[in-house]
Amino acid sequence: MDRLDAFEKMLADLQSQAELEAAKMQELEAQGRKKSATYRQYLANRLLYKAMLDMYREYGLL
Repeated sequence: MDRLDAFEKMLADLQSQAELEAAKMQELEAQGRKKSATYRQYLANRLLYKAMLDMYREYGLL
C-alpha cells in the first residue's frame, strides 16, 4: 500500500468513525445520558476528529 492509499483509507475510517460516534451520542442524549462517561468519551473523540478534519481542509485535502 502506498502513502496515498494509506491516507485515503485513514480519511475514510476517520469520517466513518466520526459519523458512527455522532449517532451513538444522539442515542445517549435521547436516553438522558449526557453526563455519562461514555457520552463524554464520544464527545472528546468528536473534538479530536473535528480538529483532524479541519486540518485536512486547511491543507486542501478535503
